[in-house]
Amino acid sequence: MNARNAQADAGFVRIDRLTKRFDDVAAVDNVSIEIAKGEIFALLGSSGCGKSTLLRMLAGFETPSEGTIYLEGQPVSAMQPYNRPINMMFQSYALFPHLTVWDNIAFGLKREGMPKAQIEERVEEMLRIVQLKKFVKRKPHQLSGGQQQRVALARALAKRPKLLLLDEPLGALDAKLREETQMELKNIIKNVGVTCVLVTHDQDEAMTMADRIAIMSEGRFRQVGLPFEIYETPNCRFVADFIGKVNLFDGALTEDAPDYCVVTTPEGVFYVNHGVTGTEGMDVTVAVRPEKIGLSSSAPTDTSRNAVTGTIVTNSYYGSASIYHVQLATGKRVLVSCEHSSRHDEHFQRDDPVWLCWEPESLVVLRS
Repeated sequence: MNARNAQADAGFVRIDRLTKRFDDVAAVDNVSIEIAKGEIFALLGSSGCGKSTLLRMLAGFETPSEGTIYLEGQPVSAMQPYNRPINMMFQSYALFPHLTVWDNIAFGLKREGMPKAQIEERVEEMLRIVQLKKFVKRKPHQLSGGQQQRVALARALAKRPKLLLLDEPLGALDAKLREETQMELKNIIKNVGVTCVLVTHDQDEAMTMADRIAIMSEGRFRQVGLPFEIYETPNCRFVADFIGKVNLFDGALTEDAPDYCVVTTPEGVFYVNHGVTGTEGMDVTVAVRPEKIGLSSSAPTDTSRNAVTGTIVTNSYYGSASIYHVQLATGKRVLVSCEHSSRHDEHFQRDDPVWLCWEPESLVVLRS
C-alpha cells in the first residue's frame, strides 16, 4: 500500500468541526475525528450526550448546523440519505413483519433494481455470513431476539455499504443474550471488512466490540482512544468515573517531577510514577481501580505512602473474585476487588480491620 492509500484509509471517515444545534442548544458541539477504513468506532455516553444526533448526521437524517462529513475524501453532508453509501441498523431492527427472512434481506436490493440472479447470490451470501440459512422461510415473530438482530444486520450489509451505522444494536436483547452476541456481531463486521460507527450507552459493549472509543458528554468528545487507554489512563475525572469502577481521592499536589509526583489527601499520601506538570499545592484527584488495590490483614513494609487502614463494611464472594467495601478513618468508602488465584487466598469478613496498598504505577492523577 502506498503512502497516499494509507493516508486515505486512515481518514476513511472524517468529521470536521461538526455542530448540530436545536434552537440555542448544541446537541453536538464542534467535534472532529478521523475513522480508519475497517475500524469499529464506538460513541459511548449517557442519554442526551449527543451520540445519536452525531450518528443521525452521518446517516443524513439530520443536517449539520456547521461542519462537514467526508467519506473517502468526498463531502457527503449535503447528500440525501438514500444517495449515501451508508446503511444504518436501528435498535428496533425495523424488520417487515409480513416478510420472510429471505425477503427482508432482499428488500433493499429489489428496490434498487438489482437483477434477480444477483439478488439471490447476495442474499445467500448474507445468510451464510449471519448463519441463518435454515431460517429463510420464517417471519420475524418466529425468530429469537438474537436471530432478528442478525437478519437486520444482514439486510444492512446486503447493499455493501462503505459505512455501517449501528444505533444501540443490542439494546433490545436481554443481558445474557447481549453478552453472547457482542463477539458474534464484532466477528461478522470484521469478516465483512466494513467500517462501522457504533452508538451505545453500554460500557461493556463498547469495550468488547470497538477498536476505539469516543467518550461523549454535553455534545463533545471528552476522550478518544483504545479501550485499554480509556480504562487505564483516563484524561479527566469524568472519564475515570464513567468507565468501570474507580476510587477517587481528592488532595493537593505536594511534589511534582517529570517521572513522579506526590499527592497528599485526607486519607493518606499517594506516590505516583508520573508527573503532572502542575503547580505545587494545586487541587488534584488521584484515581485507582478496585482491582489494583491489595488487601491484607497485616501492615505493608512501608506505611508512609500508598497504604491506608480501614474496616470491612460489606463483602461479597463471587467465586473468581471477592468484592469488598472498606471504610477508612475519614469515613470514605473504598471499593476493592480481589481475584482468587489460589484456593487458599485470604478472605475477609465484615468488621475485619485491613490494610489497603497499591503500586505507584496503579495510580492516575487527574487535573479536572
